[in-house]
Amino acid sequence: MPSNDARNLLHAAVPTAAAGAVAAVVSAVVAGGKGAVGALVATGVVIVFMGIGLYVLQRVARSLPQIFQAMGLMLYAAQLLLLFIFVAVFKNTTLFNPRAFAITLVVLTLVWIAAQTRAHMKAKILYVEPESSAGDKPGDKGHSS
Repeated sequence: MPSNDARNLLHAAVPTAAAGAVAAVVSAVVAGGKGAVGALVATGVVIVFMGIGLYVLQRVARSLPQIFQAMGLMLYAAQLLLLFIFVAVFKNTTLFNPRAFAITLVVLTLVWIAAQTRAHMKAKILYVEPESSAGDKPGDKGHSS
């Protein structure tokens, strides 16, 4: 993974993990040990789901930039659908507190999206390709006279 991609992942995952730790403490106070377990499971689910999504989106951006925006919209819709399915599957579980799990899942998803947006806004991404130092002219690639 190139350093810029790893940096974007780190800038989204660290705030999400920190918010997950806070959610685990709050859930432990409000719902006991099962609440803390639910919050920790939700933290793991969000970091894994959203991390895989970010990785896939960055791969698509490099290989197929023409479908990047459509892929991003489809990916976020699929992630939200999978998160809803995950909540529905564990709605009646006794392993952890489902309410703490669901609330933490929603809050951490919003934290991830906000952190990812902030990281993207602060990134110094070139929107114009700089001229090469070899003296190639920008219009010379692929043209034969």
